[in-house]
Amino acid sequence: MASFPPRVNEKEIVRSRTIGELLAPAAPFDKKCGRENWTVAFAPDGSYFAWSQGHRTVKLVPWSQCLQNFLLHGTKNVTNSSSLRLPRQNSDGGQKNKPREHIIDCGDIVWSLAFGSSVPEKQSRCVNIEWHRFRFGQDQLLLATGLNNGRIKIWDVYTGKLLLNLVDHTEVVRDLTFAPDGSLILVSASRDKTLRVWDLKDDGNMMKVLRGHQNWVYSCAFSPDSSMLCSVGASKAVVAAILV
Repeated sequence: MASFPPRVNEKEIVRSRTIGELLAPAAPFDKKCGRENWTVAFAPDGSYFAWSQGHRTVKLVPWSQCLQNFLLHGTKNVTNSSSLRLPRQNSDGGQKNKPREHIIDCGDIVWSLAFGSSVPEKQSRCVNIEWHRFRFGQDQLLLATGLNNGRIKIWDVYTGKLLLNLVDHTEVVRDLTFAPDGSLILVSASRDKTLRVWDLKDDGNMMKVLRGHQNWVYSCAFSPDSSMLCSVGASKAVVAAILV
């Protein structure tokens, strides 16, 4: 049992409390959701919350509206009720300054989620070419989903549309992380014993393959200045790599 040092007054420690609960819908006939919820993520600016609803469905929820629902209706947020359902984005994208709820079918079991936002003046670290399929603006917000089949799908958070399908891993993508400098560099960790570095500003081209692990890779994280990546896995060791 954990204990505190004598100088710490346990009574003064703020106790956590539940403010709300998001409930996944009951498993439908098509079995797209309703199993264990494996991963959640917040957008860097706090505007959105994403959670895997079990199996292949991810729900994108505007967080401020979600909190408002908690305050109005108590701890249970019955997101399936028509009276509490948040407005969804129109197919044409609508106004980006008004967040909308989206339900995304990723096509396979979702193991990992990560939000990424861009800084326009950050140049691509990969090949500097004149033409790109996507030109991300300052207000761009992306969601990366790592799947059971080794694929990574990149979604536009504001529209719910699929932008990129990254295919190179041969096993489950266990973790995803974006560089915190706004460069839209994405790193994926996989059961295929590798980490892969993707440049989304260069249309999702893969920059590097990191092979320092001898077994499954479970998790990865950038340093605050985005220059170093650390990862852990089944080999019980931390592997560090310099990316600049």
